[in-house]
Amino acid sequence: MEGGNQSAISGFILLGLSDQPEQQRVLFFLFLLMYLVTGLGNLLIILAISSDPRLYTPMYFFLSNLSLVDICFTSTTIPKMLNNHITKNNMIPYAWCLTQVFFNIWFAGIDSILLAAMAYDRYVAICAPLHYSTIMTPRVCAFLVLVSWFWAYTNSLTHTILLTHLSFCGHNEIPHFFCDLSPLLKLACSDTYINDLMVYTVGAPTVFLPFVGILISYGFIFMAVMKISSVSGKQKVFSTCGSHLTVVCLFYGTIIGVYFSPTSTHTAQKDTAATVMYTVVTPMLNPFIYSLRNKDMKGALRILITRKPGFNI
Repeated sequence: MEGGNQSAISGFILLGLSDQPEQQRVLFFLFLLMYLVTGLGNLLIILAISSDPRLYTPMYFFLSNLSLVDICFTSTTIPKMLNNHITKNNMIPYAWCLTQVFFNIWFAGIDSILLAAMAYDRYVAICAPLHYSTIMTPRVCAFLVLVSWFWAYTNSLTHTILLTHLSFCGHNEIPHFFCDLSPLLKLACSDTYINDLMVYTVGAPTVFLPFVGILISYGFIFMAVMKISSVSGKQKVFSTCGSHLTVVCLFYGTIIGVYFSPTSTHTAQKDTAATVMYTVVTPMLNPFIYSLRNKDMKGALRILITRKPGFNI
């Protein structure tokens, strides 16, 4: 990726979330705690699903993939931030910065498409229950997951390659805790028209098409729920979909606000706060959101945690 790069700088300085030493210490322990909770919580979700045959269903297959991606997602940003605090060195080399951009966009894109796949799964289960087993086959589920990884990879690679053709000269301070696409484009001293165009023509579909698919799926689900006469039946459906809708609102609300709202409304503080929500807070909350309101998941986690170590012969 270095062939077209005309950069005059060797790296960038990540300013982080605060320049106050006391606040930095608090933020260090807070982000360390959130990272550990995210890793442990999502790992438990994966282990619980893989160890309980009752959870070998499309919904939990997508959830386990979402948990895996969330672990990778947070691992692209938080460890570097914690390392910067320990070493007191906020410099990130140019190549590392582009690598961080690539993986951040890639995993965010996978999250977006997986959330749409989960919404489609709920639509089929509620609106076409008699055909569910013939529609949501293992092959279809695997195909949807592969599409999410490949589609997001193509989008991420496009933005990263285009970044290598920009010139960065002089000012190299990024008012962020990791290398993100938006602040990097603002630092460029060459024309970013193509980059900005690709954000809306290549990047936007990765966010908005899955989001529209989710809205359509839940539109049909809502109409189906309205036809249910019993209150308990409606509550059961809303309970099943409530967890997913909560994650959708947290994820898309912040990511759309950062990348696709008018630039005149942006400030470094607002963008950073919104980015923390979708890159750190949402992956941390996912295990709690999906397990606390789900009896099957709580049961699988209880069995996993209380299981005695040993080997079955």
